[in-house]
Amino acid sequence: MKELQFSIEINGAKVKVWNTLWNDKTFRDWANFIDEGTYMDGEMAEGKDVQFISSVNGYGVTSRIEKLVPFETVLFSHMSDTKESGTQVREDEWTGGTESYYLSETDGVTTLTVKMDVPIEMEEIFNDRVPMALVRIRALSEA
Repeated sequence: MKELQFSIEINGAKVKVWNTLWNDKTFRDWANFIDEGTYMDGEMAEGKDVQFISSVNGYGVTSRIEKLVPFETVLFSHMSDTKESGTQVREDEWTGGTESYYLSETDGVTTLTVKMDVPIEMEEIFNDRVPMALVRIRALSEA
């Protein structure tokens, strides 16, 4: 795994950015830039498991929410890779990695920082796609 970090400044309150990140409709919108058809299934609560699944190919990952401070930070620990819309375990690709989102606000400008562990062979893909997703998060948050 390789840790990647991305950051973007957004004109708006971190509450608005947080809601853009985790509201089902807007999540599907921006996550589509990373993996087509991705949606999240589960409760956003510390200690709970959620699944990130592609509705296009049925592949995904089950993650535990290790830390959750609403409107500030969330840390996911990837527990298992799945297929068949999350119903079957598949080969480990993401298992053991983490993904985190940090928001800080100064004078009405929110800085969103994303850190994620990605399989080394996918580093280039994520270096290309995540910045596009962040631009989309900014557009949705500033609308």
